[in-house]
Amino acid sequence: MPNTGTEHIVTSYNEELLALAQAIAEMGGQVEVAIENGTRSLLKLDRELADLTIIADQRIDDMQREIDEMAVSMIARRQPMASDLRAIITAIHVASDLERIGDMAKQLARRSLKLEGLNLQPTFYNGVKNMTALVLRQVKDALDAYGNREEAASIEVCNRDDEVDAMYTSLFRELLTYMLEDPRNITACTHLLFCAKSLERVGDHATNIAERAYYLSTGKQLTSDVQDLQRQQIKA
Repeated sequence: MPNTGTEHIVTSYNEELLALAQAIAEMGGQVEVAIENGTRSLLKLDRELADLTIIADQRIDDMQREIDEMAVSMIARRQPMASDLRAIITAIHVASDLERIGDMAKQLARRSLKLEGLNLQPTFYNGVKNMTALVLRQVKDALDAYGNREEAASIEVCNRDDEVDAMYTSLFRELLTYMLEDPRNITACTHLLFCAKSLERVGDHATNIAERAYYLSTGKQLTSDVQDLQRQQIKA
């Protein structure tokens, strides 16, 4: 069960906070499946799975709206303060990041439809496959850090964002090389480049969620804490 971090005398208020946390967890699960399906439709050129991924994005959008409505209603009725207000506002931001990840999954599925009929060597897909595994781990760990309010896990996710960026740069160069070697690869590799960019953006949104998790746990901005630590290290 998601951790709300607080207990209240009014049972219904507790239940609302738990329901909000549960809604985020369910949306996160839907988004993870969407990324997996979107990538699988790309790697296997599976039209049926691509269509299902595109349709599923509407449900993810609906879930974001439902979470926004729940959060706004709680603010209006409960007038939350301190950690409760932080939890509700953070939920709104996390839902927004999850919705954007869902959009990236839809983009992957749409790209797979454009690749139908193009002859691609399996090696062309290796980088996308590896990058998908990394960003899925980022999303999962960020959601776990958010659900469990774990500071250390939040920081770890943020630190690994450099790995995602490095993998994207490497994949960009690899696909560019294939295009230079044979102009017939240009169309397919261009689509794969867009897919790699979508995955890189998923990594960015996972980092955003991890930063929200850190704020939820500590009440501080992770970026500010890191900058303070760096200044202390410089002085030392």
